[in-house]
Amino acid sequence: MNIDFTTQGTCSKRIEAEVENGIVKEVRFTGGCNGNLQGICALVKGMPVDEVIRKLEGIRCGSRPTSCPDQFCRALRSLQA
Repeated sequence: MNIDFTTQGTCSKRIEAEVENGIVKEVRFTGGCNGNLQGICALVKGMPVDEVIRKLEGIRCGSRPTSCPDQFCRALRSLQA
């Protein structure tokens, strides 16, 4: 299943991801802190969706109420709805 998610409240503007059988296969962020987001993409590749959500949901960026990892979790939760 493919995700095309427009972020809110972050420097990144869009998240594209591929999830197969509950496993994150690929993630791409548009915008944001390039090095950090490449790291996140590499770390979550091959992880179960539930584990990604458990580890990253609720992370904040400075005083913002969300972050790129949190927005990725919101995108993943849209698959569960």
